[in-house]
Amino acid sequence: MKIRKLAGAVALVSSVTLSGCGLIPGVGSDGSTVTVWLMKGSASQGFLDRFKESYEAEHPSIELEFKIQEWGGIGPKVLKALDGDDAPDVIEVGNTQVAQYAESGELRDLTLESMRDLGGEDWLPGLAEPGKVNGAQYGIPWYAANRVVIYNKDLFAEAGITELPKTREEWVEVTERLNTAGRQGIYLAGQNWYVLSGFVWDEGGELADDDSGDWRGALDSPAALRGMDFYKTLQAFGEGPTDADEQTPPETDVFADGTVAQIISVPGSAALIEQQNPELKGKLGYFPIPGKSAKKPGAVFTGGSDLIVPEGADQRGEGIEVVKALAGAKWQTELARAMSYVPNKPALAKVVEGQEGTAAMAEGATEGRATPNSPFWPAVEADNPIKPYMTAVLEGGDPVEEAKKASDRITSKLITG
Repeated sequence: MKIRKLAGAVALVSSVTLSGCGLIPGVGSDGSTVTVWLMKGSASQGFLDRFKESYEAEHPSIELEFKIQEWGGIGPKVLKALDGDDAPDVIEVGNTQVAQYAESGELRDLTLESMRDLGGEDWLPGLAEPGKVNGAQYGIPWYAANRVVIYNKDLFAEAGITELPKTREEWVEVTERLNTAGRQGIYLAGQNWYVLSGFVWDEGGELADDDSGDWRGALDSPAALRGMDFYKTLQAFGEGPTDADEQTPPETDVFADGTVAQIISVPGSAALIEQQNPELKGKLGYFPIPGKSAKKPGAVFTGGSDLIVPEGADQRGEGIEVVKALAGAKWQTELARAMSYVPNKPALAKVVEGQEGTAAMAEGATEGRATPNSPFWPAVEADNPIKPYMTAVLEGGDPVEEAKKASDRITSKLITG
């Protein structure tokens, strides 16, 4: 799943244009150029400059060439590159895209490197699991981002709330107290299906089940229905539209009005809120989405990126070494601090402890999940049946009947693509 799927996540990083690096002195005819495709905004120019300088100093025969890509239309472009004779040596992809690319049969199996060199057993599940297809690790986790609760500290204080909720039950009680005349306890659009996914997973449900490669929609399971019921309870403590998602209107614009106590978004959305209403600067707080018990936070959808290596890359071995460096502890620490990302291992979360929003995100990421690992899942999202299902339930439709219809549509997409 790429970061564009997270509402407001573009605010996590500056949009920068990065040009490919030219030849450097000292790289002769025996040297190798390793070409790396990265997505626009994933890493700052400063980070890339530091990585390039350090890596090339340690590997004098290697020149790194970064080529920056746009998210729009990237799927067909990657598939074409994988099938061609001039594939890049490393490609950054959305974590939930790996299955689609692995289906081509043109990705290098990196299972050995993940276990032997990178401690893959300790990766965040929301990045590692979608990078594994049929037992083989094709995607190496690079960075993650996920939703947290962003709250208005002044409204919490005025309501006498001095402790942040740790459980769903406490969260509902707090949100109901905050939902007073002229104020919304929470603004939650009716079709924010990524948030719903977390509630479904918390209950032990799934969006779709995998039966030996045969995927079927699972929104009509008792567990998934309980997740939708909790969503309905929470959504009622505000004025979020039942028939629109978090971008219609942008939830950050609504929150910036100053009368909304909470939204569920990525921490980077705070920058958009403060831009709309500078008076809120310094008045925004963050906490992980609460779980069913205080022992762990609620499940969240994890967006982010993995790194893949094309099987047909000219410098495949050298590319694997670059991936190992980018995914290792040193440069994970650098990237997390520079870009306010969640590093690929929970053990590294301490490196962002001084950043309140990122620290809350890192805590929630320990319970991160990804969308069903089917190569046809993008077809589900392209004509998403989950959104109208949510609207129908919120507007009084029978949950079981509506969930069955949505599940059947998901099944159809996962069969035919």
